[in-house]
Amino acid sequence: MTAIDVSALGPGAQRVLSAEAPPPMKMLAARGIVPGAAPPDLLAILVVLSEGDSDVARTAQGTLRALPKPLLEGALSGELQAGVLFELAAIFATDTEVLPRLLRMKALDSPTLLRLCQSASEASGEIIATNEALILRYPEAIEVLYMNPRVRMSTSDRLIDLAVRNGIELEFPAFKLAAQAIKNQLIPEPTEEPTFDDELYKTASQLSHELSLAEEEDVCDEDEEGKLELKKKFVPLFAQIQDMTVTQKIRSAMLGNSTMRMILVRDTNRLVAEAVARSPRLTENEVVRITASRSVSDDVLRIIANSREHTRSYQVKLNLVCNPRTPFSFASRLVPHIRSNDLRAIGRSKNVPGAVSRLAVQQLSRQK
Repeated sequence: MTAIDVSALGPGAQRVLSAEAPPPMKMLAARGIVPGAAPPDLLAILVVLSEGDSDVARTAQGTLRALPKPLLEGALSGELQAGVLFELAAIFATDTEVLPRLLRMKALDSPTLLRLCQSASEASGEIIATNEALILRYPEAIEVLYMNPRVRMSTSDRLIDLAVRNGIELEFPAFKLAAQAIKNQLIPEPTEEPTFDDELYKTASQLSHELSLAEEEDVCDEDEEGKLELKKKFVPLFAQIQDMTVTQKIRSAMLGNSTMRMILVRDTNRLVAEAVARSPRLTENEVVRITASRSVSDDVLRIIANSREHTRSYQVKLNLVCNPRTPFSFASRLVPHIRSNDLRAIGRSKNVPGAVSRLAVQQLSRQK
């Protein structure tokens, strides 16, 4: 948070915030009583006094959370310091009347905007996203809005499109995938009410949470050849996912739960399957199930094999070596990390590629 510039405040405010100010004066100020102080100065006083864990700080925090409307109106009619805006962002991020006025403040900076994006509701996310000039000034807000599950799907699509049209490249995992997919989609105009696709995205997300997977459960039954049969209880969710756009599926892979990801990782669209492998919410149990599956693409297995975080798990390393869909260059790199008893099993197995089997035998002989 940007510190409050006390020297920019009026004499009354400076007196209250000085080291010599008596405690009773500070407590009155914490309650919002500073005779002669302009509303913007009074808010700055409250923000400064709210720091810490004293009685004065707690009182000031309570006053900030319940600002009288005349005081708030008066403060918003002037210009507020960045530090004041940062604190107001935590209180009014979902207030659709106050939010537009905060966004118009000259001192609004990146930390405050990101705080607003992080706490945004569906409606306030739409308000922020339609302020394209502000988004282009602070494009890091695109990632925060995209990763906020309360923000509409159509809003996130427009944000990705805005970045692509303006040549902005962002580093978060979904961006490059969504940017490729968005080029082949129609971009919806901003609307007050959610679109059909917004409702589809939300409904599928809700249904996936009703169908939560047990710790080691999968959505499919799979035989040794990788042939799949979707379990009956997941059929309605699968049908909804099939109606989704590619960008909806990519965002679902990023923000959805295990049930959603275990369906999407087998999607025929490469971008969607890769989004699952790059999801920050992907758990170790999911990675174990994915790497054991012969129905996932080699691209997914390559991404996982390249991840230091995922390959810390011995079971993941073993699954990658045993999975015939793992590219040989990645499987061979993991063979030296496999235990002797597993190397013997791999050397005798007919379900792994011959090159991997021979490499396992060679590695075993080196260990003797």
